[in-house]
Amino acid sequence: MQNSTSENEVKAIAIYLPQFHPFKENDEWWGKGFTEWTNVTKSKPKFKGHYQPHLPADLGFYDLRLLDTMIAQADLAKAYGIYGFCFYHYWFNGKLLMETPIEQMLKSEKPDFPFCLCWANENWTRRWDGLEADVLIKQEYDLKDDLDHILYLMPFFKDQRYIKIDGKPVYLVYRSELHPNINDAVKIWREEVKKAGFDDLYLIRVENFKRDFDPKHHGFDASMEFAPDFSIDLKKYSKKKPLNHFFRKLLHNGSLKKSGLLANKVFDYEDMVDKMSQKQPKKYKYFRSVFPGWDNSARRAKNATIFVNSSPKKFRDWVAKTAQYTNENFNGEERLMFINAWNEWAEGCHLEPDQKDGHHYLQALKDGLG
Repeated sequence: MQNSTSENEVKAIAIYLPQFHPFKENDEWWGKGFTEWTNVTKSKPKFKGHYQPHLPADLGFYDLRLLDTMIAQADLAKAYGIYGFCFYHYWFNGKLLMETPIEQMLKSEKPDFPFCLCWANENWTRRWDGLEADVLIKQEYDLKDDLDHILYLMPFFKDQRYIKIDGKPVYLVYRSELHPNINDAVKIWREEVKKAGFDDLYLIRVENFKRDFDPKHHGFDASMEFAPDFSIDLKKYSKKKPLNHFFRKLLHNGSLKKSGLLANKVFDYEDMVDKMSQKQPKKYKYFRSVFPGWDNSARRAKNATIFVNSSPKKFRDWVAKTAQYTNENFNGEERLMFINAWNEWAEGCHLEPDQKDGHHYLQALKDGLG
């Protein structure tokens, strides 16, 4: 069942990570019982005033094998104006990872909440350890696999909760540029979707690496802005305000080389928001995104990317601007905007309530959309 939002209202879709449950491959790669919470709970502050660890409030250290957890998440999201979830989907030549949450959601028909899928089509690596070159599962491509893949997805597309634009299932691909035959794959996908009774597929490429690229060149309908936009040139926080009180304390307490402020990439959230807000519309369909915060130091022992100075007020104002942009540049059911993310806890990027801010960012989202 789709939310009661009218087709002319902005639909805010939150990116959702289905990593919060143990599964065989994670047991083998990271140790028995590993989940995303393993990194989250062992995180420590990198410098004075650094907010870590991010610990959950209302929903606790949940396990996504429990359907009740997903129902509670949907109820919370709905209460604060989120239209639906976009689940990361992991497919490697027929091998699935982290499929349990979405498959149980499909089978049980619960929660009653709109959703779509985003194929996270990168290699599965030890990036969390800073070891991108250590590939655990390689993402390989062939057109037979593209057919098998779309046939696997068809029951999700047919679900009444699945997010559609003018009857077309919305499907995202994280890095379309990695597929060597993406245009041929898209033809297969569209043909199969039409055979299944849909008018077509609505394809969105995530614009995180290959930017300013017309999605039509890959046969896609639109692009989605990734937030934060790491292509934006920002001054490091330590260089931006070298004499502020925060930095003077660091100078006083220890050497600069040992300081976590300099050992990591620390930026000002307000700078990123201001620069992302000032982007001009593209010549192609480009769905805008926002993020409440970012800090992946829970995953990285060194060289983490951290944004300081995020606040519910700044986030609320940005949501309002983004909703206005969406209203002005899109019509009908294309009025989508995205939030990164619902539950990227190890990247310090979550709307789910934590013990520090509670529901403040959720309320900021609701107010900004309102």
